Amino acid sequence: MLNSLGIRTCLWFERDGLAAAQTYVDLIPNSALECDAGAPEPLVVPFSLAGVPYQILNGGPHFQLNEAASIVVMTPDQGETDRLWSALTANGGQESQCGWLKDRWGLSWQIIPRVLPELLGAANRPAADRALQAMYGMKKLIVADLQRAFDGA
Repeated sequence: MLNSLGIRTCLWFERDGLAAAQTYVDLIPNSALECDAGAPEPLVVPFSLAGVPYQILNGGPHFQLNEAASIVVMTPDQGETDRLWSALTANGGQESQCGWLKDRWGLSWQIIPRVLPELLGAANRPAADRALQAMYGMKKLIVADLQRAFDGA
């Protein structure tokens, strides 16, 4: 029912929204650009990431992206975490803390291995707290290091 309403998250970019959207759909499986990639830069660039609808508004310099909104990607393993992290921090992207980064357009992402919520939500609270403390010391999340901390190793 919600899809029939046409609900999308709109991301305000200064410019280059089409290039950004194309990069994102190339990185995330089951994603699609919903406009003509060969056309001149449109004002609005609709696309979906893994079936989730977004649009970029090429609105100029009036507003800036910031960490108040981010795209969260739950990765199945370290390999996918590494692939996305490397691609999104390339060409001027910036690493942050605890799995957060900004891509070269300034959009914030959280690249989170699926195991992290399991570790942090475990009934063994001392183990979960060790994993949390390990996460605080990381930029890109490293599954083996999180698991070692959880295990007390």
